[in-house]
Amino acid sequence: GGFGVLGATAFTPDQLEIELKWIENELGDKPYGVDVLIPAKYVGSDEGGMSVDKMMDMLPEEHRTFVDSLMTKYDVPELPEGESWNPFASDSGGGSGKKKGERQMGLTHAGAAPLVDIALAHRIRLIASALGPPPDDMIERAHDQGILVAALAGTKQHAMRHQAKGTDIIVAQGSEAGGHTGEIGTMVLVPEVVDAVAPTPVLAAGGIASGRQMAAAMALGAQGVWCGSVWLTTQEAETNPVVKEKF
Repeated sequence: GGFGVLGATAFTPDQLEIELKWIENELGDKPYGVDVLIPAKYVGSDEGGMSVDKMMDMLPEEHRTFVDSLMTKYDVPELPEGESWNPFASDSGGGSGKKKGERQMGLTHAGAAPLVDIALAHRIRLIASALGPPPDDMIERAHDQGILVAALAGTKQHAMRHQAKGTDIIVAQGSEAGGHTGEIGTMVLVPEVVDAVAPTPVLAAGGIASGRQMAAAMALGAQGVWCGSVWLTTQEAETNPVVKEKF
């Protein structure tokens, strides 16, 4: 059967709390999971992560000018005052930088920690790390609550690191995937990962959008598939119609 996993990185903690309550109300007793992005290495990791404001200060002026020219060329309207454009901030205030204090990047341990806390406070059955090995504390807390931990891998070496940390499910994600992936094609990567981490179960990901592709993945040794981009094309998706048509 199918198992829904909510990508949580783009939510603020308050928004994620609202979404998970809605999901549980709609699902009843059916299981579901949450997916977070916590990179193992990044600039500023020694200090616990870089704030949005510091990151913005690092952007060269020519990059800002280029983006502004695209906005003008395609008649993209400016955001209302006080709204944030950044999907990775752990709070949604002050896109213009006028809010007091520094906003923390969600793509850090510090920025993702509140999202993990909220997810583990709900009745999820799976928590997935989609960018690097899951932090030890996340694995320990999840296992203490009987929650499975999954991790995405773009190479055999990444998959073996995930397994060594005690990850329950490895998602072998080929280069056909929609984002944050490696350079190895799904057909090549999946059997390589299956052989490397057996008996840990492997899900295949990357360009899978039909039953035939799911059957092929299972013939390669995967025990299931992990689909992402295909859901952007569904009737329920809030994808921009132009983008949906391109998909």
